Amino acid sequence: MTGLAVDDAAWASAWRHRSPGDKLLLCGGLVVCALLLPTWPGSLLVGLAAVGLALGPARVPARTFLRAVRLPAAFVAVGAVTAVVSVSGGGLGWAPDAAARAGSLAGHSLAGGAAVLLLATTTPMSDLLPALRRLRVPAAVVEVAAVVYRLLFVLLESLRTIREAQTARMGHSSLRRSYRSSGLLAAAVLTRSWDRARRMQEGLAGRGMEAGLRVLPEVLPSSRAFLACSLAGLAALTATSVVVA
Repeated sequence: MTGLAVDDAAWASAWRHRSPGDKLLLCGGLVVCALLLPTWPGSLLVGLAAVGLALGPARVPARTFLRAVRLPAAFVAVGAVTAVVSVSGGGLGWAPDAAARAGSLAGHSLAGGAAVLLLATTTPMSDLLPALRRLRVPAAVVEVAAVVYRLLFVLLESLRTIREAQTARMGHSSLRRSYRSSGLLAAAVLTRSWDRARRMQEGLAGRGMEAGLRVLPEVLPSSRAFLACSLAGLAALTATSVVVA
């Protein structure tokens, strides 16, 4: 276990050994459909397709997928509410088309988020980053993504270590102590993670690592059948949405 449920699901996924380029095409196509197709029924169909593929052929655990979608869904809900509030001389009020606007925003966002989660829960970062390099994504963007990914584990390790120390000292034995310990935990994790990240950067620079860490990626062959099914499915989603709308 790596400490990240989404990363663990990606390594255990039935699509783990599929080409990252194939999965990028499918998930990227779903994201484009979620953004461009009408909310009804386009966003609904895209969301159902992404969830169905994740829980079905990719065999991503349902609990992991639902836990991963909770925070994005809460963020979308808050954004939808704030987007339909209008400010006028009479104060705050709802926009005339509040329901339609909120539904459109939530539908597009949730459908696109489900498509991104499909990629995240089926493709480890060690496969995705080399694929992005092959697609000529700017090296700076790929390097920043790799650094952030590595620092996540530094953050999780610091969080786990400090939390265990607080628990051993009865830091969470009462509600008042829990509040105090949580504040101290946040401050300690941030400072400790920043210090470890700085030392890691200095160590890499001392070894001459100024152009990024390159490794030999695993070669995963592309599947023509998978690509054909992906394109056919995207075309069917588009045609159905246009006809119904």
